[in-house]
Amino acid sequence: MKKYLEIKNFYLIILGISIVSLIGAVYIEYILGYKSCKLCLYQRIPYLVAIFISFIGFNYHKNHFWLYLTIFTFLSSSLISGYHVGIENDLLNEFSGCSKTNVGITNKKDLLNSLNMELTNCKNVDFRIFGLSLATINFFISAIISVLTINVIRYEKNK
Repeated sequence: MKKYLEIKNFYLIILGISIVSLIGAVYIEYILGYKSCKLCLYQRIPYLVAIFISFIGFNYHKNHFWLYLTIFTFLSSSLISGYHVGIENDLLNEFSGCSKTNVGITNKKDLLNSLNMELTNCKNVDFRIFGLSLATINFFISAIISVLTINVIRYEKNK
């Protein structure tokens, strides 16, 4: 019985971290008024997925598949946020979604609308916590969760 309580607690922790992370991102964007770039928005997807994994894993904790899916989710999150950190620090080139491109627009109205759209550049860091960008913080959180999940699997297999 104790084994299942421990794994259930792990899923609750993942659920809590994911919910707090998403609420924090939405608060920073909509309440504090900092615009998100496309990569910032993409970095929210793994946390949404993790919420669903946590619900299912909490109820079907006897199957380690959900732990493996958690690792995959947060490794993906680490890759996205690591790429974003690389762009912020001029180590990597931006992908085309990070900047305005009006190639292929032939209609004058569509061109004017695209120029008026506000698109935040992925290179710009407008908001920092303790001197770190949100992408950097997300990278560390995702990497730590990945390592912790690997350790939970090891622990579960050695029981």
